[in-house]
Amino acid sequence: MQSRSPKNRLRHYFAGLSEHVFQTHLGVVDTQLTDYITDMLIRFTRSDHLHRILHRRGTELDKMADMLLETEQDQYPDHRELHRQIGDMALFWTGIFPESLRPKPRGQTKSNQFGDYCWQGKRAYLIASRLQTGDVENPSGAVLKRLADQFEMCALGLKTIRQQWKESAEETGGTSGILFT
Repeated sequence: MQSRSPKNRLRHYFAGLSEHVFQTHLGVVDTQLTDYITDMLIRFTRSDHLHRILHRRGTELDKMADMLLETEQDQYPDHRELHRQIGDMALFWTGIFPESLRPKPRGQTKSNQFGDYCWQGKRAYLIASRLQTGDVENPSGAVLKRLADQFEMCALGLKTIRQQWKESAEETGGTSGILFT
């Protein structure tokens, strides 16, 4: 009898949600894309994944601006992974927590954090798609290119996944909505 670890149950849950939302709500039948979204959601359930890109001095980079500055450094060993992480963070925040990126006043002008995150995420995925890697665990350049091209649609898919998650928690009276409330 095969054990059902929490990680496998979480993968099954996220895979079902991702496939349902992308196929039914968005009309997108792309298993590589939905698998990537599922894997990203699983990775981001661990807070240490949000901070896994380290500054060359060994400190965690948790702000998009700091990560973007790091891309300009030649010492970073894996630029593809760094750009992919920037794309993932931007996609995660624009899809799961878009309300946290509302325009905020800055002096006389308003900053459009949501638009900035979308632009940086698309750019990061596009750059990552063009960089080569020998790691077979990494997604293909074609998947990263589709994420760049369809960034806003993927963010909408994540927003819908969050809504489905919350509705499911409300229907069952459970606490599964804690992460995405």
